[in-house]
Amino acid sequence: MTLSEIRDLFAFNAWANRKILDGAAGLPVDEYFRDLKSSHGGVHGTLCHIVWGEELWLARWMDAPPPAVGQGRDLPSLDAARRRWEEVAGKQAAFLAAFTDARLAETRVIHPTTGGAYVHTFAEMFLHVVDHSSYHRGQVVTLIRQLGHGPPVTNLIYYYRERGPAPR
Repeated sequence: MTLSEIRDLFAFNAWANRKILDGAAGLPVDEYFRDLKSSHGGVHGTLCHIVWGEELWLARWMDAPPPAVGQGRDLPSLDAARRRWEEVAGKQAAFLAAFTDARLAETRVIHPTTGGAYVHTFAEMFLHVVDHSSYHRGQVVTLIRQLGHGPPVTNLIYYYRERGPAPR
């Protein structure tokens, strides 16, 4: 996988995160915060988990301290989650803009919040972040449906269709 492809996946990830945040904004407040006994409680908890996960991995790439509060528990609203995510997305884009293809195979030792230590390449970590966010966005889509609303479409193929032909 090339850095150009990684950057495109992160552009997709940003597009899809904005779509899911916009979709959640259409929910009544009580439904947005309702504990649906699912992934991270419900819509709010799952969106905050996505934001926190992206922030955590960015900190790992930058050898920075992890987020001060786990799982985005410091985000009291959708607006707060969106602001944090926009901040993280900007830092991701800047990090990837300065990154080089040669560094994709470079490794970091990761100490997950659940314990242990693992060695991963930057390529693996980049792919994981996009996959992790996609997985949880899919859960949010299901939660929005369970609440009786139409969720946004966040599939990769729709990103390609909306984006138009790939840059060459």
